[in-house]
Amino acid sequence: ERTLRRNATIVVDEPVRAGQQIYAEGGDLIALAPVSPGGEVLADGHIHVYSHLRGRAHAGVDGDQSARIYCHSLEAQLVSIAGIYVVNEEIDARFLSKRVQIRCVNDALEMQRLP
Repeated sequence: ERTLRRNATIVVDEPVRAGQQIYAEGGDLIALAPVSPGGEVLADGHIHVYSHLRGRAHAGVDGDQSARIYCHSLEAQLVSIAGIYVVNEEIDARFLSKRVQIRCVNDALEMQRLP
C-alpha cells in the first residue's frame, strides 16, 4: 500500500503496519500512531513520529540532507536521510527507546536526545 500526494504534508492517524509503505512526496510526514516493524514511512521532507518508531523511516528521499527525523521512541529497524542510513544494530544504546532527533551532519547521521 502506497499513498502519494504532491507538495502536501501527510498526517497518518492509524498505525503503520508491517508491509505498509506511506510516502509524503514533496512534503513532510507526521505519524500520530506507531510505525510497526516492517512498516515504512518516507518523505521528501521531515518525518515526525509521535509514538514508537519500530519500522523504517526515510526522510529527504529526494536528496535533501537538511531533512530530519523526530520520534518519541526510537526502536527503528532503519533510519535514513537522503540515502545515508543507520540500521538498528548500529544505533547507540543511549538513544534506544528515547525521544530523538536525527539529522545529517557531514554526510553522516547524528542523533540527539530531545527533552
